[in-house]
Amino acid sequence: MDREMIKMKNLIDVISMGPFGSDIKVEFFVDEGVPVLNGANISSVKLTEESFRYVTEAKADSLKKAIATPGDIVVTHRGTLGQIAYIPKNASHQRYVISQSQFRVKLKAEYVDYRFFTYYFHSPEGQRRLLANKSYVGVPALAQATTNFRLIDFPMKSLKTQKKIADVLSTLDAKIDLNNRINAELESLARTIYDYWFLQFDFPGADGRPYRSSGGEMKLDVETGWMIPKNWDIRSLADIANITMGQSPPGASLNLDKNGTVFYQGCTDFTDRFPVNRLFTTEPKRMAVAGDILLSVRAPVGTLNIANEDCCIGRGVAALSSKTGHDDFLFYVLSYLKTVFDRRNTDGTTFGSITKADLHSLKVVVPPIEVLDNFRSLVNSGSEMINNNSYESRHLSALRDWLLPLLMSGEVVVEE
Repeated sequence: MDREMIKMKNLIDVISMGPFGSDIKVEFFVDEGVPVLNGANISSVKLTEESFRYVTEAKADSLKKAIATPGDIVVTHRGTLGQIAYIPKNASHQRYVISQSQFRVKLKAEYVDYRFFTYYFHSPEGQRRLLANKSYVGVPALAQATTNFRLIDFPMKSLKTQKKIADVLSTLDAKIDLNNRINAELESLARTIYDYWFLQFDFPGADGRPYRSSGGEMKLDVETGWMIPKNWDIRSLADIANITMGQSPPGASLNLDKNGTVFYQGCTDFTDRFPVNRLFTTEPKRMAVAGDILLSVRAPVGTLNIANEDCCIGRGVAALSSKTGHDDFLFYVLSYLKTVFDRRNTDGTTFGSITKADLHSLKVVVPPIEVLDNFRSLVNSGSEMINNNSYESRHLSALRDWLLPLLMSGEVVVEE
């Protein structure tokens, strides 16, 4: 379908590079102030408002060309290329400092909708145009970033059509964002309950009061030196979980054509809940079944996902399930163990991998079955909602990614 193409320079009001590295040093950062953007903030279509560092208002005033405001576009020109995000009009701050690896663009609002503009550059065609001048000599970079950006051809549509397309796509993303926020809250709640019950031992006692805080009897486990409730045990992970260590299939059996069984070599394809199907094998060796907890056993050790279908697992993954049917408890046990691994990594003891013997012998505090049953009853509905939201978000993401190039090319039209 023929489309009117226009050079970007005709749509750009202002374009400017980020500051020099010497303009933003570690000593300039403060606890509150003007946020400084990083790659994680612009990994999606819309600015992600987390993981900020801040500089003072006065410091931001001295970096005028590096200030982005709501409605602006931020683009990465070195490092992780292809990132482009818009700052929404209802952003939490009125200004942001871009990094030395970014440039910012302010568009002529009478010609182009900033959301439509950003979505276009997330389409396959837009990414090709954006990365046409990439260089991988040394640090990946866009050659003459702002100059060449002005020369990119952009498919023009009426402003009304742009807004309609942006409304459709941003509505899908808004629902995905909402699901993610709900899931984060539910996860946080479940982790808090796990912490109170199984780390602080303030589960509801026989009288309904917090066990340890109200004087519940404790005992010392001589082997570990841990104090635990009197009727609880300490066991090895292998005592409470079925554990399958992965085994990689022959390399020649692997393919991206969906031929055979879905295969996960490590946590590369893990997401916040369920892994993404990318790699397949025609000669599976070790299998996980739907519902198994998938645990990364190679760096980064401890990353978790849940298998949403039967799948083949490679050497970088182990599959676990509870021997008593309390997978919710097991999931948060493993989540806690990941925090232990992460702390040790921070302390300088790097865990490149965890062996079968080490995994099987990990010590776990195990309560009576009735406590596990009560925990499952308390968190089960939240776990089901997390799973449902994750499934829905995956389908919405697939729908958005399918629609995006069709809407941009005009093959699919948004009606009134």
